Amino acid sequence: MNQIEPGVQYNYVYEDDEYMIQEEEWDRDLLLDPAWEKQQRKTFTAWCNSHLRKAGTQIENIEEDFRNGLKLMLLLEVISGERLPKPDRGKMRFHKIANVNKALDYIASKGVKLVSIGAEEIVDGNVKMTLGMIWTIILRFAIQDISVEETSAKEGLLLWCQRKTAPYRNVNIQNFHTSWKDGLGLCALIHRHRPDLIDYSKLNKDDPIGNINLAMEIAEKHLDIPKMLDAEDIVNTPKPDERAIMTYVSCFYHAFAGAEQAETAANRICKVLAVNQENERLASELLEWIRRTIPWLENRTPEKAMHAMQQKLEDFRDYRRKHKPPKVQEKCQLEINFNTLQTKLRISNRPAFMPSEGKMVSDIAGAWQRLEQAEKGYEEWLLNEIRRLERVEHLAEKFKQKASTHETWAYGKEQILLQKDYESATLTEVRAMLRKHEAFESDLAAHQDRVEQIAAIAQELNELDYHDAVNVNDRCQKICDQWDRLGTLTQKRREALERTEKLLETIDQLHLEFAKRAAPFNNWMEGAMEDLQDMFIVHSIEEIQSLITAHEQFKATLPEADGERQSIMAIQNEVEKVIQSYSIRISSSNPYSTVTVDELRAKWDKVKQLVPIRDQSLQEELARQHANERLRRQFAAQANAIGPWIQNKMEEIARSSIQITGALEDQMNQLKQYEHNIINYKNNIDKLEGDHQLIQEALVFDNKHTNYTMEHIRVGWEVLLTTIARTINEVETQILTRDAKGITQEQMNEFRASFNHFDRRKNGLMDHEDFRACLISMGYDLGEAEFARIMTLVDPNGQGTVTFQSFIDFMTRETADTDTAEQVIASFRILASDKPYILAEELRRELPPDQAQYCIKRMPAYSGPGSVPGALDYTAFSSALYGESDL
Repeated sequence: MNQIEPGVQYNYVYEDDEYMIQEEEWDRDLLLDPAWEKQQRKTFTAWCNSHLRKAGTQIENIEEDFRNGLKLMLLLEVISGERLPKPDRGKMRFHKIANVNKALDYIASKGVKLVSIGAEEIVDGNVKMTLGMIWTIILRFAIQDISVEETSAKEGLLLWCQRKTAPYRNVNIQNFHTSWKDGLGLCALIHRHRPDLIDYSKLNKDDPIGNINLAMEIAEKHLDIPKMLDAEDIVNTPKPDERAIMTYVSCFYHAFAGAEQAETAANRICKVLAVNQENERLASELLEWIRRTIPWLENRTPEKAMHAMQQKLEDFRDYRRKHKPPKVQEKCQLEINFNTLQTKLRISNRPAFMPSEGKMVSDIAGAWQRLEQAEKGYEEWLLNEIRRLERVEHLAEKFKQKASTHETWAYGKEQILLQKDYESATLTEVRAMLRKHEAFESDLAAHQDRVEQIAAIAQELNELDYHDAVNVNDRCQKICDQWDRLGTLTQKRREALERTEKLLETIDQLHLEFAKRAAPFNNWMEGAMEDLQDMFIVHSIEEIQSLITAHEQFKATLPEADGERQSIMAIQNEVEKVIQSYSIRISSSNPYSTVTVDELRAKWDKVKQLVPIRDQSLQEELARQHANERLRRQFAAQANAIGPWIQNKMEEIARSSIQITGALEDQMNQLKQYEHNIINYKNNIDKLEGDHQLIQEALVFDNKHTNYTMEHIRVGWEVLLTTIARTINEVETQILTRDAKGITQEQMNEFRASFNHFDRRKNGLMDHEDFRACLISMGYDLGEAEFARIMTLVDPNGQGTVTFQSFIDFMTRETADTDTAEQVIASFRILASDKPYILAEELRRELPPDQAQYCIKRMPAYSGPGSVPGALDYTAFSSALYGESDL
């Protein structure tokens, strides 16, 4: 805004800036905090007096001295420099209201929307409304016009504070309340612009009151900024009043505004030059990288060894993963910058931007296309070479593997086939040898395929001209010759074993019969012992009863098993009798069975011992399951009562939340009664928890007598507590909204009726289509763009639903946005002290060395009126740069 110089009367006429709609509406509820109200009274009173003293007056009580409207109109004339309509001089109430209305009308004429502030409330001395009105005036005339790098008002002021205090230790400005409590922020602002007034290095962060008082005393004495706050109020308040802090800090901004213009102009020019220099640098580096890379990709020299080709492939993959992606991003960014630049130039009716020769977008695109073509051909060549080498090395390795496997298998087989061990063997041993020989024959037949594969691989390696083909052929021939010898020896050994087998067949039949019957019986006994000793886990009476029944059935089979045992023993006795009768010199041990008579006898004794032990353990488990069943029934009886009770309470709360008759206070009382009943019901939940603890200690995991688990009850109880708390909070919020927005009970009921009508799922939420139908029914003429804008207000998080609170807020919300801009030529004019030209010394003083040299090198000489030696034409230079930057 335009500042009033000290000593100038309030009736000066100032140029009116375009008003930006205030960033936020005044929230009266914030003033309910007594500490904030006290801070605002003092701050706003001091701010008003800082302007009223220019007219030779001041106020003492902010809500009393503005009641007749005279000093309010005077304040507006001083801060605006404009004349307001002549005030009414009468002392009647209607005279006061008329004067206040004139002041409010003038505020409204500046584009300020006054929310819930009326002349009658100011005349009646309503402190909340008076403070809100003064804040609106401060926001419009002291804060709104603050602009820092495309941000304005509060955000602009905060950005200005952050940048000015950034170099200072222990200063971190993030807001307009707690960030200023230690006083270092205010001291840093003063030291940044007037280091002669304060020694920042001697400040102590642990002395906030001393820091704040020091800053305020210096500001009042040297900067003509009145003391608007008490240090004790700022320090002792957990969250100081944001508006009071903003008002006081804005005075520092305006006090130092003149010094900011040159810095802002220099920053803007730096930004323009940085964009141009960065684009040229990126283009040069990208073209140079492409020039170096293409010859590497066009190299097609093959390698003989596989590892060398794999290293080339790894280098190429490393290029694709690490080196190329950043260059792709650089290329895209260059194209985006160029296209954006050309678009802005066309919009500004400026000539098209032409990069340096050889650095056009088309040049970069052509070079990139050559790179892609070389890359594609290189990749295809690499893959073909690797596939060829892989095939040869794979076949060679496969030959070695199969040959080694076959040679390992064949080792010692000829010596085994030449043995005559069957001449001194028994029939059992001969038969075992014969079975073993049959297995060998099967194994020999199975290896036929491997021998054929070895020969085929050797043939293919010869066709591929493998470098070690001679050794492969020698090895393959040895394998084939050995294979022929094994076939002949196998046939001869089989004939010898078959002749020997027939000599000992009689004795062998008895051994075989024993083995056939002993093995199953042994397995049966082992299975019986496992079952009798098996740990069992049951969860019901039916399951343990089923195990008891199975055990009784098993005991019924024991007599039959004992008969089988005696028959097997008789076979072994017959074998021993035959050996003794015919004096045969062979062992009586059975070659077909590892089971001995002693083992069968010991296992049978073990089974008879385990049967009564199993009886006892099953009866003990049956008793435990009866006890568990009692616990299940006890838990189910309570759970079946608590579960429906929770569901009924949920339904009652849901019905209460969608009622549209009666006052919200009545609904709140009903919900409080629900909450009381729910809390009193907690004893039943605790008792159920105790029963559940007993069930868990008994390791009971299921309960067929109820569908409710303790987890279901806990979740239902938590949901019930959450639902009643959330519903009470929603009604409290509706009451606050109704009172804060001035909504009548009838209007609130109408809103609830409309919301409930279109809440098809009756869950307290409307989806987007329901919300659109609701708006159309209320007379809104909705296009897609307008509806999308509204949805950003009522569903800012994009959840797809609209709550009742968002619906109410939408019905009373008003927002708008605006914007401002600066010109580069005006920035150079500031640096040149309003001269039509600028000197090289001035550029070096205000700009960084590299960017100052950039301007001096490219800026044409000035030949207009008042030219001096070395004068440079910044107007022509700025016109060319305007389209090359994002300004």
